[in-house]
Amino acid sequence: MAVPSPQELAPDATKDEIRRIVRQQRRRYVCSLESSTRHALEEKLADLLAPMLAAARVIGAYSPIGGEISPAPALARAKRLGRTIAYPTFEDDLARFIYRAGEPDIPGPHRIEQPRSTCPEASPDLVLVPLLAVGNRGYRLGQGKGHFDRVLPTLSGARFVGIGWQMQRLDRDLPHDDWDVPLHCFASPRGIEEFD
Repeated sequence: MAVPSPQELAPDATKDEIRRIVRQQRRRYVCSLESSTRHALEEKLADLLAPMLAAARVIGAYSPIGGEISPAPALARAKRLGRTIAYPTFEDDLARFIYRAGEPDIPGPHRIEQPRSTCPEASPDLVLVPLLAVGNRGYRLGQGKGHFDRVLPTLSGARFVGIGWQMQRLDRDLPHDDWDVPLHCFASPRGIEEFD
């Protein structure tokens, strides 16, 4: 049985239904890329993000997992400009993460690389946000654990930039809850789209 594309989902599809379909589609898309093509696309994303990174003081980054697009080329450029790079750091499975400035060199409770607890806390003014999908009004669907949903509202004045592959940008409104925070824009190797 063929997997429906995200655009073929029912208008009332739930978050979980959309996540399932987009995960499958992203997996297929990423598996279809030659490593050189993937690297070129991530470099293109770095080119597009360069002005935002140059204007930032502290950049909230992430360590990619699965089929997530890697921000590493963009972050390498930001480091050369002397910007502080901070990563989500979990103290345990249930705690809300905090950003710490430092290299993600140890596995955290969710098996995602993160800085050591001795690294200083940081408050990003630009946050690169991973996602499974983003819709017409800037609402994103993440992995479903709510980690970013709990942290983004606490980052007053920060700019939230969702990054992903273009196929993750769905031409539809996505279901969202009162606590969901919309992104300011979405960046893919194809371009940057601002949301109202």
